[in-house]
Amino acid sequence: MSEIKRACMLDHVSIAVRDIKRSAVFYDAVLAVLGLHRTSDRDGATGYGAKPATPCDFWILEQAGPMAAKPALGLHVSFQAANREQVQAFHAIALAQGGRDAGPPDVRSQYSSGFYGAFVLDPDGVKIEAVVREALS
Repeated sequence: MSEIKRACMLDHVSIAVRDIKRSAVFYDAVLAVLGLHRTSDRDGATGYGAKPATPCDFWILEQAGPMAAKPALGLHVSFQAANREQVQAFHAIALAQGGRDAGPPDVRSQYSSGFYGAFVLDPDGVKIEAVVREALS
């Protein structure tokens, strides 16, 4: 069996949302700051990636009714930023789009050396983050 070379451990991440249109507007604006764009729309699903020709890395899936997934404490998705300015813009745009502050842009050396990040809650309460790891840049 040949060894598989991996650049990243995860292939993609999907989260449940209550209103796909509302959430797509939010994520269109917030992820564009980080160079991610809507690259796929399907019935009840929207995918984001860096380029249209590449697979989507992040999906939002509309789920309703009593069996729909709900945001839970501890779940959070972190997006890579290129620099502090992207982290700051991510946070500002998320708040302007109806997100809630969960930690303003700042150095967080308790996580690792060179960690600069910001946290917000999306319209459904999912915790998302933008981070630049300056020690690795």
